[in-house]
Amino acid sequence: MNDWVIAAEGITKVYRMGDIEVHALRGVDVRIARGEIVSIMGPSGSGKTTLMNILGCLDRPTSGSYSLDGSQVAELGDDQLAEIRNKKVGFVFQSFNLLGRQTALTNVELPMRYAGVANGRRKRALEALEAVGLGDRVKHRPNELSGGQQQRVAIARALVNNPAMIMADEPTGNLDSKSGVEIMQILLGLNKDLGTTLIFVTHDPEIAAHTNRVINLLDGLITEDKIVGK
Repeated sequence: MNDWVIAAEGITKVYRMGDIEVHALRGVDVRIARGEIVSIMGPSGSGKTTLMNILGCLDRPTSGSYSLDGSQVAELGDDQLAEIRNKKVGFVFQSFNLLGRQTALTNVELPMRYAGVANGRRKRALEALEAVGLGDRVKHRPNELSGGQQQRVAIARALVNNPAMIMADEPTGNLDSKSGVEIMQILLGLNKDLGTTLIFVTHDPEIAAHTNRVINLLDGLITEDKIVGK
């Protein structure tokens, strides 16, 4: 039996604006196994961000079934989705999304606070920051860190709850090329060392070149799903 982190079938998403219906996803089937490294690609308006939001439990599909790490989540309410999202998904965004007035350590502790973790929170946050090479920057605030360092904090925050997968939305988009390479090395190292499932949502073929599999979307449909890695 395959160990699927993601098993989504017949996923549709329809947005209604007055009398107009916009079909963002038109019946998408996606299965991603534990430990895979996958890119979701497509032009603007293809549906890739909508798919990311559904797979990451930020939104619900209009129809279809979705199992995340063994939990059926397609019809959960907002509070239940938030709980699953916090425990099962780590997010890394292009814009970092750090709290500006909080230290790196406090930013990394946040997911554990939301999850109700009381014991060992600081130790786990410190270990996560050490893992991304920021053990000497734990008391720095975002405005005291470079873009690459801020993204490292975001990665530490994403992995601190030991999620079933990390979803990275254009994770190198706001970085110079050197920092971008370093961030990719850190993310790929999580897969190699911890077996973390990685899903990249990207326009960048250089990011896709590092993944095992590329899923291409166009007009709300998967047009190609191909193995590209070893």
